[in-house]
Amino acid sequence: MAHILIAEDEMAVRMFVSRALEYRGHSTVGVEDGGAAIDAMSSEDFDLLLTDIVMPVMDGIALALKVSSENPELPILMMTGYSHEQQRAHNLECLIHDVISKPFSLEELCNTVDDILKTQKKLH
Repeated sequence: MAHILIAEDEMAVRMFVSRALEYRGHSTVGVEDGGAAIDAMSSEDFDLLLTDIVMPVMDGIALALKVSSENPELPILMMTGYSHEQQRAHNLECLIHDVISKPFSLEELCNTVDDILKTQKKLH
């Protein structure tokens, strides 16, 4: 299974997402903002970055830009509860794999993650 970095400033959402993905057999690391995500990526290898768009320190858009420039093979899945932020993310279609809107179901999240990972595996 995959090792997934979750960048989400709301602890309840971060824990909800982490538990759902771990239940599916993935391992996760949860961090509270984009800056902490960059730190985590400097010490571990991940198979997927799952990031909120609106976060303190470094938002998900800035995080996606930085991560994709340093690690272009890493798939990025964004999540947001703000429709105008979703449009900002879709402007980065070449860098990110998908945007999932909050609120989402556990099944929707896990299926989206699994689809991205399967697609990524086929590319390599």
